[in-house]
Amino acid sequence: MKKSDINITVELDDQNIPEKITWDADEKDQPGASETKSMSLSLWDEKTKNTLRIDLWTKDMPVEDMKRFYIDCLGGLAQSVLNSTGDEYMSSELNALCDRFVTHLKDEVG
Repeated sequence: MKKSDINITVELDDQNIPEKITWDADEKDQPGASETKSMSLSLWDEKTKNTLRIDLWTKDMPVEDMKRFYIDCLGGLAQSVLNSTGDEYMSSELNALCDRFVTHLKDEVG
């Protein structure tokens, strides 16, 4: 069986707030660790039928970028729902929600 590792490193300040997040993966296009400002990891627990989540962002990530990040995450989920289940309704509803959030963000920014 093939194995692939994904590594995430979080550097914290003295109050345990992330200052720097880096990630690397065996099959990443560019070798070496890459820096990111935010991450969201969801894992399905089969025993409890529940999602385990890790959401982290660095203290210098702008709020507007964070909102864009979550819109992109929802859009990615819409595509994943379609690919994994074929449920076009759920996918289109998630995409419609993303469209509303994009409009909201544009109105908010001005």
